[in-house]
Amino acid sequence: MLFELPIPYIAILIVVLYVISCIKILAEYERGVVFRLGRVLPENKGPGIVLVFAPIDRMVKLSLRVEAVDVPTQDVVTRDNVTVRVNAVLFFRVVDPRRAVLEVANFLYATSQLAQTTLRSVLGEVELDDLLSQREKINMRLQSVLDEDTDPWGIKVTKVEVKAVDLPEQMIRAISRQAE
Repeated sequence: MLFELPIPYIAILIVVLYVISCIKILAEYERGVVFRLGRVLPENKGPGIVLVFAPIDRMVKLSLRVEAVDVPTQDVVTRDNVTVRVNAVLFFRVVDPRRAVLEVANFLYATSQLAQTTLRSVLGEVELDDLLSQREKINMRLQSVLDEDTDPWGIKVTKVEVKAVDLPEQMIRAISRQAE
C-alpha cells in the first residue's frame, strides 16, 4: 500500500513530530515562565526559541510591553464631602515575569482592582479645589502608591492619569452662579 512504512520510520516520525510540537517561539517583548512537574524553573525563558516538553512542562507567556488599563468610573467623596465621579487610566508593565505569575493569581485583574481602591482612597484625602487644580500632583501620588503596592508582584506602574472629574449638577450650577 501507499502508506506502509516500517515501524522504525513510524517511530522516527513520531519523535520528530513531538520535538516540533515542543518548540515555542517567544517574541522580543515576551518572556516565558516554565513549570516542570509543578515547580517553576529558576530562570525565565525567551526571547527566541524555547523547548517546552509537553507532558512535564507548562509555560506561561507574558508580555513585557506597557499595558493600559481603564479604571472604571468611581464615585469618590473628597475631603470636603463633595461627591464626584472620577475615571482614570493606568499604564504598567511586567518587570519580573516570575513574580507576576507566582505572587498573584491574575496580575491584570489585581492591578485593575488595586487601581480602583487606590483612586478612591487617595482622592478621598484631597479637597475638590485641589483635585481640579493639582491633577498632575495627584497623578504622581497615585502612581507612587500603586507602584509601591504592585512591586511585590513584579509590576512597574509607569503612569496614572485621572481622565475626567465629573461634578454633580447642583455643584456646577452653584459654581456658574458664583462666577456671574
